[in-house]
Amino acid sequence: MNKTIAFIGSGNMGGAIIGGIISAGLVEPQNIIAADPSDKARESLQEKYGIRVTTDNLEAVKDADIVFLAVKPHIYPIVIEQIAGTLSREAVVVTIAAGQTLANMAKMLGEGAKVVRTMPNTPALVGEGMAALCPNGNVTAEEFADVEAIFNSFGKCERITEDLFDAVVGVSGSSPAYVYMFIEAMADVAVAEGMPREKAYKFAAQAVLGSAKMVLETGRHPGDLKDMVCSPWGTTIRAVMELERTGMRGSVMSGMQACIDKSKAMSK
Repeated sequence: MNKTIAFIGSGNMGGAIIGGIISAGLVEPQNIIAADPSDKARESLQEKYGIRVTTDNLEAVKDADIVFLAVKPHIYPIVIEQIAGTLSREAVVVTIAAGQTLANMAKMLGEGAKVVRTMPNTPALVGEGMAALCPNGNVTAEEFADVEAIFNSFGKCERITEDLFDAVVGVSGSSPAYVYMFIEAMADVAVAEGMPREKAYKFAAQAVLGSAKMVLETGRHPGDLKDMVCSPWGTTIRAVMELERTGMRGSVMSGMQACIDKSKAMSK
């Protein structure tokens, strides 16, 4: 990929994306530039990846082909107002913040701007991210393929229509938090039964990792895979009965719906 890629902000997600790009060899380190006000963040990125760094957002975007806005949602208007006059009209702007719709970006950048709205999640930090991508009508197929390649470098991605973004926030963007709660709860019971906590977390986390891999690699329905574990008169079916009695699935659904409702409110 013969592109110059700029990052405005280099927090956890920005750093994960940069790491994926470098690991996959998509571009040379000198073709990546990150702007960040933190001396510590800049020094860390330069030392770890060998990329260019700056405190100046305008310097970062002036020659960029792809620009990642890796800042908090409420900072977007400030940053966009600052860089709009310097940003090339051919540059593709990639958003990674909740609530920043394509229509909202068009208002801030202009109707001719090339924008790809995305929603990654924190497992990107370990190369297992899941991201939703949605380009506006100004992004060419080749440009979108470049953005896809970047997101595939630190996990998986899917192109979706923008009306599904709130659902993505619930099922993928925020869901690692629910999974961590599940792992923690399983480990707590194991600890209560005498298992050392470090081992309890390892058993619980590996069980979740392996189960997720079964869903992805077998293509079988999760309910079918669940039935495989539930032997007649067995321990697992008794656990499933108790989880159903106490409303496990209903609680997960209610939590996700609250998350999605909040996402919708942020987009207004």
